[in-house]
Amino acid sequence: MRISEDVRSTHGPDGGVVLDIRRGRMFRLNPVASRILELLRGQSAEAEIIEEISREFGASQEVVAPDVREFLVALERHRLLEVHGPAGTA
Repeated sequence: MRISEDVRSTHGPDGGVVLDIRRGRMFRLNPVASRILELLRGQSAEAEIIEEISREFGASQEVVAPDVREFLVALERHRLLEVHGPAGTA
């Protein structure tokens, strides 16, 4: 999975902003969502993202996993994420 080429983003300690330049839409991200997007840009797999978010934000992987999955599905639904192959693979 990878972020669409039509996506531009900026990230800071309070979260981030995502711009879909093809569709002219903008999204605000909380700090966790912003970090997930940064990890996706670094080509991290879903399992790696879950592990890193769990570690960075001090929450168990069992708590983090459904939220990460939901965010990835939302990114895909808004055409901000391109998924190739089964979920959780690049």
